[in-house]
Amino acid sequence: MDLAFLLFQKVLVMLAFLIIGCVCYKIKFITDEGNKSVTNLVMYIFTPAMILVSFQQEFSMKLLKGLGVTMALSCVGYLLIIIVTYLLIRKKGFSGKVNPDCEIHRFAAIYSNCGFMGIPLASELFGPEGVFYITAFHSVFTLLVWTHGVYLITGSKKDISIKKVILNPSVIATIVGIVLFALNFKMPELLSSAMGNMSSSVGPLGMIIAGVAIAKSNVVSAVKNVRIYFVALMKLIVTPLILALVLTGVFRKLGVDETALYTTTLAFSCPTATIGTMFAIKFDKNAETSAQIYALTTVLSVVTMPLVIYLQSLI
Repeated sequence: MDLAFLLFQKVLVMLAFLIIGCVCYKIKFITDEGNKSVTNLVMYIFTPAMILVSFQQEFSMKLLKGLGVTMALSCVGYLLIIIVTYLLIRKKGFSGKVNPDCEIHRFAAIYSNCGFMGIPLASELFGPEGVFYITAFHSVFTLLVWTHGVYLITGSKKDISIKKVILNPSVIATIVGIVLFALNFKMPELLSSAMGNMSSSVGPLGMIIAGVAIAKSNVVSAVKNVRIYFVALMKLIVTPLILALVLTGVFRKLGVDETALYTTTLAFSCPTATIGTMFAIKFDKNAETSAQIYALTTVLSVVTMPLVIYLQSLI
C-alpha cells in the first residue's frame, strides 16, 4: 500500500507538469517547433544521461542478475501481452463490425510510455537501482517497437529498421553503462553531477511534452469513443494485471528480486507510447485516434498505475 500511495503522489506531481504543458500550448507559450526541440533534447540527451548515471554503481552480481532477470521478465511479458491483445482486439469485432483502426488499437494496447514516464517514476520510487533495471525493459521495448511495432502498423517488413534499434541513444547508453558497470569505472565527478541534473529534468519535461500532445488532440471526441475506452482498459488494467499475476506469482517463487518485479510491472502499466502517434503519422494511419488514445490513457494512468501496483502487492 505504501508503494502504491507513493506512486500516486509521484504521478500527481507529474500530472501537474502535464497540465502546465497543456496550458502553455493553448496560450501559445510553447509552439509545435519548440515542443519538437524539447522532445529531441529529452530523447537524445537527457534520457541517455539518466541511464548512464544509473549504471554508476559499485559492481555486484545481485545487480547484474537483476538486470538479466528484468530483461527476461520483459520478454516474457511482451509475449503474453501480444497474445492477449491479438485475442481481444480483433480486426472484426465480436459484434461483427470491422475495426478500421485495429492496428492502431493493438499497438496502443501493447507498447507503453516507458521512456518519458516509466524511467522517471522508477527513479523516484526505487532510486538508481530502479532506473538500472528499467533500462533492460526499455531496451526490449526499443527492439520490439522498431520491428514488431513497425510491422504491426504497416503490415510490411520493408520498413523494419534494425539500424534504428542499434543507433537508438538509450540503447547505446545502456550498452556503455553496462560496460562501465562491469569494469567498475566511475565517471569524473563533474560529468556525473551534470548528468545527474539532466536526469532530474526528464520527468517534468516528458510530462510537459505529453501535455502539449494532449492539448493538440481532440479529447472530447476520445471521451465519446467506446472503442478507445476498451483499448484504455486493455492497456491500463487488463494486461498489466495479467502480467503482475503471472510474473509475481511465478517468478517470486523463484526468488526474483522484488524491485525487478515491481519495475517491470510499472513499465507495462504506463500509458500508451508516444511513438505510436509518430508511426501513425509516418505511415499514413489514423494519427488522430492514436493521439486520442495517448491522451486518454495518460490522464487515466494517474489512478490506474497506483491501483495496479497496489493489487500486485496483494498477490
